Amino acid sequence: MCFSSDEMSSQVRLRLLPSERCLYDKPIQVKVSHLKSRQVVSIKASSTDERGVLFSSSATYRADENGEIDLVRDASLSGSYVGVEPMGLLTTLKPNIVNNLFVKDKALEPHMVKFSVHDEEEQDRMLAEATNERFLMADGVSRVSVEEGNFHGVLFTPPGKGPFPAVLDLCVMMSEKRAALLADKGFVVLTVPVFNEQPVNVKMLHLDPFEEAITFLLQQPKVGSKQIGIVSKSKSADVALSLAAFVPGVEAVVWINGCSANTVLPLFYKTQQILPALMFDTKKLIPTQSGAFIAKYATDDPLKEENRATLIPIEQANTHFLFVASEDDLGWDSKAYMIEMEERLKHHGKKNFESVCYPKAGHFLEPPYGPFCFSSLNWFLKKPAVWGGGPRAHAAAEVHLWKKIQEFLRSHVICDLVQNNAKL
Repeated sequence: MCFSSDEMSSQVRLRLLPSERCLYDKPIQVKVSHLKSRQVVSIKASSTDERGVLFSSSATYRADENGEIDLVRDASLSGSYVGVEPMGLLTTLKPNIVNNLFVKDKALEPHMVKFSVHDEEEQDRMLAEATNERFLMADGVSRVSVEEGNFHGVLFTPPGKGPFPAVLDLCVMMSEKRAALLADKGFVVLTVPVFNEQPVNVKMLHLDPFEEAITFLLQQPKVGSKQIGIVSKSKSADVALSLAAFVPGVEAVVWINGCSANTVLPLFYKTQQILPALMFDTKKLIPTQSGAFIAKYATDDPLKEENRATLIPIEQANTHFLFVASEDDLGWDSKAYMIEMEERLKHHGKKNFESVCYPKAGHFLEPPYGPFCFSSLNWFLKKPAVWGGGPRAHAAAEVHLWKKIQEFLRSHVICDLVQNNAKL
């Protein structure tokens, strides 16, 4: 609880329930009380990301006859969003510098969000404030940096004896957020970046370091599964498909808004090139008024005869797939790639996949309740890109998908108690 003043309890109160401290992927209830009956106020939120970029949001609310506002119940009249959006102040946080993604990648540091209530007539007059600490690591989860052979990453292990299923979190550039949160759900998770440096400096990609990561993960004492699950998005999604097709040990793959072909860089395994790269044409980028570009139609068509060699042979994988596509993804033509994969698997008599589509969501599907990203730098294009979607639909998709990912991994990455006891 937080009071605007230490004086009397009649002062305006801003409460974050059930607590001001919570996990990143948990919703909170924002309540204001001790206002005048029907008083109009603005409620603001602000947060600074790991690069020091300030993000902020604001919404105008009218108190009820008892002088109370409850964001779960009440509609915003104007501001960053309109209508009933209990977590709208978080999901609509916008950067003060255009074309910026909210960077929250380090698991040891909480996402700090400052909430404040302001008199609508005197905007400089703050009536109450409170700070929400949103943790990426739950109590008892352990975090260990890993540098083994040709890969580096971070290992997150849940509390308790286990055995736990093993998950490889493939991120394009290093991020601990999704892995740390998944460990709280009962998975041993190793997060490994596809790129250790800016992708523009890389000439080819090798699957071998990721195979080393899989081997390392399966050797962890609390791991009880014989194979692993992989969670991936964007460029890392085609790497995940390639691991399923060429490398043993992959039981399940979550593919989010990626391509069905190997993109950008030629792919090698055991010193041999296994897939050429599907490229993009910068002349097909569509400029927008914000200065960011729509890249959806710039990638070459993998189904054209001259590009078919880039298609990843997922039909040869003994893997369960969860394909996830945002229909308003403006970074990739994700839904088209998903349909291509579904049809190819069906053609080969395979039923080892399920799919989910989100009609008005954009490219960056992340764990829920983070700021919606309209546009940010695309590392491969070296230009800002528009990612598509709208805050409300995108936020709803993230809540639904987060549960879906956990259910999918639990149902397919199964623990073997005998194997676990043999290790110990």
